[in-house]
Amino acid sequence: MTPRNLITPAQNTWCPGCGNFTIQHTLKTILATREKEGHSLDDVVLVSGIGCHAKIADYLNINSFYSLHGRTIPVATGLKLANPNLTVICCCGDGDCYAEGLDHLLFAAKRNIDITVIVHDNRVYGLTTGQYTPTSPEGFHGKSTPAGTVEAPFNPLELVLASGATYIARGYTKKMQQLEALIKGGIAHRGFSCIDVLQICATFFPAADYYTPRVYDPEPYDRSDFVRACATIREWDYSGDGKIALGVLYERSAPSFEKRKVMVPVTPVEREHRLEELLATLR
Repeated sequence: MTPRNLITPAQNTWCPGCGNFTIQHTLKTILATREKEGHSLDDVVLVSGIGCHAKIADYLNINSFYSLHGRTIPVATGLKLANPNLTVICCCGDGDCYAEGLDHLLFAAKRNIDITVIVHDNRVYGLTTGQYTPTSPEGFHGKSTPAGTVEAPFNPLELVLASGATYIARGYTKKMQQLEALIKGGIAHRGFSCIDVLQICATFFPAADYYTPRVYDPEPYDRSDFVRACATIREWDYSGDGKIALGVLYERSAPSFEKRKVMVPVTPVEREHRLEELLATLR
């Protein structure tokens, strides 16, 4: 069987130097390897949102779904529940996922749905030419905040850790080999995977000079240790001079949402009896 050409002929309109190219070609390498190993790429679905990142659905020759702004994760969840045999990869932006889509992100983590979420975190709304997002640093000067934003960023990985995600990683588009390993690990993980990628926006937030001297690989530790993982994640609060840990920051095994027992319809009498049983355990 002839391997498929994974890069489509669609004209690529990302800016020169954009970190999205790294993510695109990382996924291309991973998918090509899967195909060589005998896995059908027809069983892979890529869901994207709205923003510069979303064009990746035009540029990769696999099944894809363009969703609404902030709605990548519910679409990905629906696909996985409809066909648990699919490998569902969800590409979203920081504005897309951490602003409009934040509630979906946290509940997907809580449910431990078996999808892989790759956040193209350039920390700016690039497609609409430079407004601030939930991960933009305090003082960010953009189209909507010419005098600098007065809001401090939040730490998205701390949020997904607290919400129950079972695979949490941070990558950097200047470290492509490591990023490939992180995304491969997220896809292989059975449960909810969240990979926050520090993605360079060459036009509106060219932050390589800030990231490069701060990123590091932590010493090996028990990745299932919640307290240690939380401390590592909190070393950097998306601003300031803290060290920025890369790699798999947290991982544990737990039943995924679609593998758990599905509730069957019950009569009102059965429902009342089960409620009484549940309340008895809480007394």
